[in-house]
Amino acid sequence: MQRFDQDPTDPGFVQDPYPFYEALRAGGDLVWWQDYAKPCAVSHRAVHALLRDRRFGREIPAEHVRAHPRHLADFYAVEAHSMLELEPPRHTRLRGLVLRAFTSRRIAALAPEIATLCDDLIDAFPDGPFDLLPAYCQQVPVIVICRLLGVPEAMAPQLLAWSNAMVAMYQARRDRAIEDAAARAAAAFSDFLRGYVDARRAHPADDLITHLIAAEEAGEKLSTDELITTCILLLNAGHEATVHSLGNGIRLLLSSGRTVTPDSAEAVTEEILRFDPPLHMFTRYAYEDVTLFGHAFRRGDEVALLLAAANRDPAIWPDPQKFDPGRGQTASTSFGAGLHFCVGAPLARLEMQIALPALFARCPDLRLAGTPRFANLYHFHGLDRLEVAR
Repeated sequence: MQRFDQDPTDPGFVQDPYPFYEALRAGGDLVWWQDYAKPCAVSHRAVHALLRDRRFGREIPAEHVRAHPRHLADFYAVEAHSMLELEPPRHTRLRGLVLRAFTSRRIAALAPEIATLCDDLIDAFPDGPFDLLPAYCQQVPVIVICRLLGVPEAMAPQLLAWSNAMVAMYQARRDRAIEDAAARAAAAFSDFLRGYVDARRAHPADDLITHLIAAEEAGEKLSTDELITTCILLLNAGHEATVHSLGNGIRLLLSSGRTVTPDSAEAVTEEILRFDPPLHMFTRYAYEDVTLFGHAFRRGDEVALLLAAANRDPAIWPDPQKFDPGRGQTASTSFGAGLHFCVGAPLARLEMQIALPALFARCPDLRLAGTPRFANLYHFHGLDRLEVAR
């Protein structure tokens, strides 16, 4: 297995990680990333296979579990109930109950409301140059989540702050200050949602919290802690992905002189998600000794799946380094696959397919007002600012 060195916080890598991924793919299906001290799947076939292989999963094997530091107790109290970090049978139970409330029909019914929200946000754009991320890309998903959960939209900035603090735990730049902020955010977010869950148990409403409370399968229901974690997961994972996808996508469209219409929105969305996805790395643990792609895994070994590297594999996409919404191919790994395929993928896609054409229809002269810069967020990938003018 070839070994590679690359600091994921290096400014050059942050701005453009794709040359490094190309070098990794030239090394084979699996390579060793020295800075992470773990093997990485980099080809489409390897990432695709490992996402679906039940000999690998998200939950750490019991004999490899280590006690968490005391200062992170509040953060990991939330993570303990996250279906993203669990495997069957707990994962099966949680995901089944969540999908009974978070249905495709309920998501599709949000389309008119999302369209109105986009128009309202565009109406509020300032006349001069401005940063499109807080004015539009952040607002669409966070307000939609507020409305879904049934919490006041005035809480959106606070929910966003808690979310940003918590997801920073998964970034390469993580340090003690980030850990302390994440623990505080987890505790405050949990306390806030606990009050809402208690209120909805007493007074049901037509919102996602109420539907999650009511979800039942074979006599099983979500506990209050599971409800709280699920709501936090839906905001943190869904918001982070959609903000970066919208920002990255608008940058691509403006840089390439392309536009997007309602008719082309689906194809454009899929190519954005392939070409410059919001999440670049997802990890798995081996549950048994197994040899794959020439590497002998031992139970408890961790492997990184480089989704963004897989999405530019020339074995799947001709000229993969080219942004081409006309491809008509949707084999990207951006939302994962298998048991942990993103439950929020339909909502993220819907938001993008509405928000992108709405923006370009209402702002036909939209242009970049500066050079977009990516933020130091790896293993996420998103912009720090997106200055535009119209």
